[in-house]
Amino acid sequence: MAQSHRHSANALIHETSPYLQQHAYQPVDWFPWQESVLARAKAEDKPILLSIGYSACHWCHVMAHECFDDPEIAALMNAHFINIKVDREERPDLDKIYQLGHQMLTQRPGGWPLTVFLDPIDLYPFFAGTYFPPKPRHGLPAFNDLLLKIVDFYQQHRDQIKEQNYLVADAYRRLDRNSGSHEGVNLSTEPLNEARQQIGQNFDATHGGFTPAPKFPHLTHIERLFRHYYATKKPDSYDETALSMALFTLRKMAFGGLYDQLGGGFFRYSVDEEWLIPHFEKMLYDNGPFLCVYTEAWQIQADALFQRIVSETAQWVMREMQSPEGGYYSTLDADSEGVEGKFYVWDRQELQNLLDKDHFPLFATHFGIGKIPNFEEHWHLHIVLEAEFLTEKYKLDGDTVSTRLNHAKKLAFEKRQQRIFPGRDEKILTAWNGLMIKGMALAGQTFAQKEWLLSAQNALDFIRQTLWHNGRLLATYKDGKAHLNAYLDDYAFLLDAILTLLQARWRSEEMQFAIELAEVLLAQFEDKKRGGFFFTAHDHEALITRPRPFTDEATPSGNGVAAYALARLGHLLGETRYLQAAERTIKAAWLSINQFASAHGSLLLALEEDAIPPQLIVLRGKIESIQVWQQHCQTGFHPHRLCLAIPDSAQDLPGHLAEFTVQGDVVAYICQGFHCLPPVRDWAEFTRIVA
Repeated sequence: MAQSHRHSANALIHETSPYLQQHAYQPVDWFPWQESVLARAKAEDKPILLSIGYSACHWCHVMAHECFDDPEIAALMNAHFINIKVDREERPDLDKIYQLGHQMLTQRPGGWPLTVFLDPIDLYPFFAGTYFPPKPRHGLPAFNDLLLKIVDFYQQHRDQIKEQNYLVADAYRRLDRNSGSHEGVNLSTEPLNEARQQIGQNFDATHGGFTPAPKFPHLTHIERLFRHYYATKKPDSYDETALSMALFTLRKMAFGGLYDQLGGGFFRYSVDEEWLIPHFEKMLYDNGPFLCVYTEAWQIQADALFQRIVSETAQWVMREMQSPEGGYYSTLDADSEGVEGKFYVWDRQELQNLLDKDHFPLFATHFGIGKIPNFEEHWHLHIVLEAEFLTEKYKLDGDTVSTRLNHAKKLAFEKRQQRIFPGRDEKILTAWNGLMIKGMALAGQTFAQKEWLLSAQNALDFIRQTLWHNGRLLATYKDGKAHLNAYLDDYAFLLDAILTLLQARWRSEEMQFAIELAEVLLAQFEDKKRGGFFFTAHDHEALITRPRPFTDEATPSGNGVAAYALARLGHLLGETRYLQAAERTIKAAWLSINQFASAHGSLLLALEEDAIPPQLIVLRGKIESIQVWQQHCQTGFHPHRLCLAIPDSAQDLPGHLAEFTVQGDVVAYICQGFHCLPPVRDWAEFTRIVA
């Protein structure tokens, strides 16, 4: 969204968030969420208009242009409200709390932009909605009319608001009380079967995926299906359907418009059930997990399609989403030049002018450039006819088809690069970087791509140097400024990422960093009475509630990832405190898991490894020798295996790792849970055991 300079800057001009800065020159007297601003609302007895969004949000831009740029609407807002803008990516704590408030008040899910009116005394929401237009439309009131009604209601019905606030506060308390405790819980693996059944019931056998339109990827479902396939990989119980559902969905998404067929990377979701037309924003937090699931798909079934998707997405990440400092940027906007999807879609004549008679027919047939445009008089590319079927249609050999298609894609990509790019949110978020570091590390290790591993390492180095301060993480960085206390997801996702990267190559300082992150999780986030982890630290700003999120949302559950990563670190180090904290988390979530198992994919990974601890393989010796053995460990799909190759130069290893000493060129220590085999120094014996 272009900034308007018709007005002097408001208080958002000093913020690091690009989303907040987009609103810095509007006629609205916007403020960031700060204690002094909240105190002012209370002192002036003005309700708070809280607007939450993010920079890549299309409808946030629409409402900003239609309403917040309007001087008359702004005048109403300024006269009667204290107006606070929040970037949900920097303040996910506030977003979680007030999205839940919206759901309580409206009995339906929220979204962005989130528009909430707060009582300035106790900050409870008394009215909530999402997008509002400047004139009545789509059954929604005009925003200026709504503002006047809110003002009148606030002034005339304070007792009603006070009574409703009491009910909302009680609802928050009841949700917290009912969120579960670890005491008296006996774990079982039945939720794993329940989740498999639920995912199967929701599977779209025609187009892949697990919901009707709008269709989201639900990558934790695919991960669960892979794990279920692996767990049943025996001749008498092999769940072939679980695997086929996952791979079919991945192929459909890869062929569809959800995937950027020229530049790599995935968009947020599909507006239709066939994955053809996406909502065009690209999010870092989607693409890190996408790298993981397509890499795992290739480990299971070495399909060249999966390798291509991983390679193109990794190249896109390094080309467009990695800062010169090392960290990964957050998002690419859905809009370019104020039009959604404009950067990505094509005019048929433009392609005909670009490609000659040898290339255009192949390209057009492959990508569905037919007679009828599929997106607002333009074409968005998706694969209609695979390359192998073009050989018969055009009487060409496979190599010629492949060469011509690749050349046409290259020309189209280069032409597209000359367009005006979508806006890029260049803030660096610790949690989302954790997701991408894991994705790049797993892909780099699996496909032996040192460049991808270096990309992941550079991002982790940046976080350690810039966002790790006085033994605590910070949540966000931009323009030389790191700030805001980190959340559960920051610690959990980063810990999980480090454990993945360590399996690609060993660095002692990163293991130490992982331990420090784990210690902060236990000291600052754990609910000592009930188990599990709060989303905010014990010394975080006091808000109207303090959630312990167990379900997966757009990103995996921080509690699930924390339990999974802590347990793995606990097995590596022989640290029972980590193992116990992980088990308490699963038990605390047990009620929630049993209510809807498939919504807890991240916690189910932790549950599965609580029941069947991971196989731990530690290789010690000369770097050249242990790398060969490590490659054998990591060939294929082995989700319950942790393999670390620690060179003989590494000294003073922590915990249980110190017992794995160097013995000659190479020695393997193999443990399953709390039982270890004698050290293995013979290659033949090693390959027999590690099949």
